[in-house]
Amino acid sequence: MDEVEAAASAANAHSFITLLPNGYNTQVGERGVQLSGGQKQRIAIARAMLKNPKILLLDEATSALDAGSESIVQEALDRLMVGRTTVVVAHRLSTIRNVDTIAVIQQGLVVETGTHEELIAKAGAYATLIRLTRSTRLSHSLSTKSLSLRSGSLRNLSYSYSTGADGRIEMVSNAETDRKNPAPKGYFFRLLNLNAPEWPYSVMGAVGSVLSGFIGPTFAIVMSNMIEVFYYTNPQSMERKTKEYVFIYIGAGLYAVVAYLIQHYFFSIMGENLTTRVRRMMLAAILRNEVGWFDEEEHNSSLVAAKLATDAADVKSAIAERISVILQNMTSLLTSFIVAFIIEWRVSLLILGTFPLLVLANFAQVCCSAHAKTSMIAGEGVSNIRTVAAFNAQDKILSLFCHELRIPQLHSLKRSQISGLLFGLSQLALYASEALILWYGSHLVSRGVSTFSKVIKVFVVLVVTANSVAETVSLAPEIIRGGEAVGSVFSILDRSTRIDPDDSEAEVVESVRGEIELRHVDFSYPTRPDVAVFTDFSLRIRAGQSQALVGASGCGKSSVIALIERFYDPSAGKVMIDGKDIRRLNLKSLRQKIGLVQQEPALFATSIFDNIAYGKEGATEAEVIEAARAANVHGFVSGLPDGYRTPVGERGVQLSGGQKQRIAIARAVLKNPAILLLDEATSALDAESECVLQEALERLMRGRTTVLVAHRLSTIRGVDCIGVVQDGRIVEQGSHGELVSRPEGAYSRLLQLQHHHI
Repeated sequence: MDEVEAAASAANAHSFITLLPNGYNTQVGERGVQLSGGQKQRIAIARAMLKNPKILLLDEATSALDAGSESIVQEALDRLMVGRTTVVVAHRLSTIRNVDTIAVIQQGLVVETGTHEELIAKAGAYATLIRLTRSTRLSHSLSTKSLSLRSGSLRNLSYSYSTGADGRIEMVSNAETDRKNPAPKGYFFRLLNLNAPEWPYSVMGAVGSVLSGFIGPTFAIVMSNMIEVFYYTNPQSMERKTKEYVFIYIGAGLYAVVAYLIQHYFFSIMGENLTTRVRRMMLAAILRNEVGWFDEEEHNSSLVAAKLATDAADVKSAIAERISVILQNMTSLLTSFIVAFIIEWRVSLLILGTFPLLVLANFAQVCCSAHAKTSMIAGEGVSNIRTVAAFNAQDKILSLFCHELRIPQLHSLKRSQISGLLFGLSQLALYASEALILWYGSHLVSRGVSTFSKVIKVFVVLVVTANSVAETVSLAPEIIRGGEAVGSVFSILDRSTRIDPDDSEAEVVESVRGEIELRHVDFSYPTRPDVAVFTDFSLRIRAGQSQALVGASGCGKSSVIALIERFYDPSAGKVMIDGKDIRRLNLKSLRQKIGLVQQEPALFATSIFDNIAYGKEGATEAEVIEAARAANVHGFVSGLPDGYRTPVGERGVQLSGGQKQRIAIARAVLKNPAILLLDEATSALDAESECVLQEALERLMRGRTTVLVAHRLSTIRGVDCIGVVQDGRIVEQGSHGELVSRPEGAYSRLLQLQHHHI
C-alpha cells in the first residue's frame, strides 16, 4: 500500500484520491466514468510509475492534465526517466524539447531526426511545425512521433501512459446472480398481455400440448396389453395380437411426431416473439434512464448487456414453456387416472397415494444429470487486452478469476453432497413405492378380487405416466429461471427514470436563442453524494456568446456541460436555457438543439459514415461529406480502402485519437446546433489538423452559444468570456485581455504555468 500511495503522490493523484469518500477503495466505475479525464490519466501514470519499468512508452501521457498538475507530474516523470529508454508520441512541443532525439514522421516515413536545437537549425519539417504551432498559439500541437532507442541514457525521452479507463478489468459473474428483484404480483397475466398478438399461436400450441398429454397413457396401455399377450397359450392368437399392437405402436409414434411438432412449433413462435418484444422494450427502458443510473456499479454495460441477452430470453420460459408443461401434464394425469380407476380402482387408490414419490424420484434423477453439465460462472469481462498485455497482468486476471470461482465451487460441493443424499433417498422411495404397489396387487390377485391383467395394466399405465410427467417437470429449473428473470426484466421496465427525455407533458423546444444560466447550483454526483462538486455555483452565458471554462482537472468544468445537457439534475438551484428551467422542457427536443464533442470521443462499432450521420436524423451522403470536410476528416477517409464505409471497430479502435476526435467534431458540425459544447475538443489533434479544425470550429461557433472546457489556454484566447473554476466556484471571469491585466489573478497564474512549459 505504501508503494501505491508513493506512486500516486508522484503522479499528483494522491491528493484527490484522499478526498474521495472511500479513498483508494473508491470504485472508479466502468471505463473510469466516475473520474475526470485528468484524474484518470494521473492514475494511469501512477500505475506506470509503480511498475518502475526499464522502457517507458508514452502516448500523449499528460494531454488531459491542467497546467498545475502537468508541472508536478512532469517533474515526477523526469525523475522516473533517469536511466530508462523512453519512447514518446507527442503533439505538444513542451513535452519533448529536452529529449535526446526527435523524429518527425510524415506519411509513414521518418523525414528528420535530431535534437530540438539541431532540427530548428535545419529549418525543415520540424521548424515548419513549430512555426505553425506558434502562429496558431497552440502549445499542445506538435505533430511528431518522438523516438529514442539509445538504452540507458540519462534522459532518453519522456513519460509513460496507459489508459486507465480502458485498462479496467471487470470480473463478470453469471447474469443470474444479479437477479435480486422478486417477480411482481400478477406478472403471468402481464406476460400474457405482452404475448397477446400471438394468441392464435398459443391456441394451436395448447391443442398440441393436450394431444401430447395423451401420448404417455397411450403407450402405457399398449405396453401393458403387449405384456398380457405374452401370456397367451395360443400361438396364433399371440401372433395376431402382437401384429395389431405393433401397428398401434407405429401409429402412436406418428401421432406423437405430429402432436409434439404442433406443441413446440407454435409455443416456440410465441416465446421467441415475446423475447424479441421484451428485449426491445428493455433496451428502450435502459436508454431512457438518466446517466446517473449507468454510473452505478451494478448497471455497468457488461451486466446490462447480459440482462438483455439472457433475462429477455429466459422470460419465455415463464409463460410459453409453463403453459405447455401444465397442459401436457394435466392431460396426461387425468387420462391415466381415469383409465386406471376404470380398470382397477383399488390399486389406483394406492398408486394415487404414492404418485408424488414416483414423480419426484424420477425428477431427481433427471435434474442430477443436468446439474453436472451446468457451469458455475458464465464468463469474465476484459475491457482492454492491450493494457493487460502491456502490464503482464494475465496471471493476475487469472488469479482473480480463480478467486471468484472459490465460493461458487464450495457451494457447488455442498449442493452436490446434498443432491447425492436426496437422490439416494428418492430412489429408495421409488423402489419402495413400486414394491408396495406390486405386493398389494399380488394380494388382490391371490384373493381373487382382481386379475393379473388388471393389476399390471394399472401399474404400467401409472408408473409410465409418472416417468413422463417427471421428464416434463425436469423443465422446472428453466421455468424457475424464467420466473427469476421476470423480476429482473420488470424491475427495468417498471423503473421511473429521474430524467425522462420523452416527457410528453414537458414543453417541446421548437427553437433556441442560446442564453444559458446556472443559478445558485448545488451539485454532487449520485454515486458520491457526500462530495460536493458545486456549492452555490452561478454562471450566465449570453445568446451567441462563447464561454470558456478553465481550471485544475477535477474542479467541475465538465460537470457544467453535464448539467447543461441535463445528464444530471442539480440538488439545488436551476439550470436555465432562454430563461426556462430545463427540467420543464422536453429533453429530447432540447438535446436536438445542442451539439457535444467530448474529450474522449464516443464512436460506435459501425462505419465512419454512420458515426458522422448519427449527428442528424436522415442526413444525406452529401451533408455527411460536407461535415467531414469542415472537420478535416474527408482527406484521411478518402484514402481508406472502403472510404466512408470503413468500420471503425469497437469504440473506434481502428482509428487514431485525432481521427476519432475529428469524426466526433464532424458529427457536431452535421447537427448544426444552436448551442455547442466542447470538452477539450481538439486535445488529440496535431498542429496541422488543429489549425484547419480550429478555423472550422470558429465558423461553427459564429452565431451560436458555445461552452468550451479547456486546459490549453492558447485555444481559448479568442472567446468572449473566460471563467476560472476552483473548488466548485467561478473565482474569476472576463475576456483574455481583462484577466491578463490582473497579474495576481487565478487566470494569470495558470497562464504563467503554461508559459513556463512553452
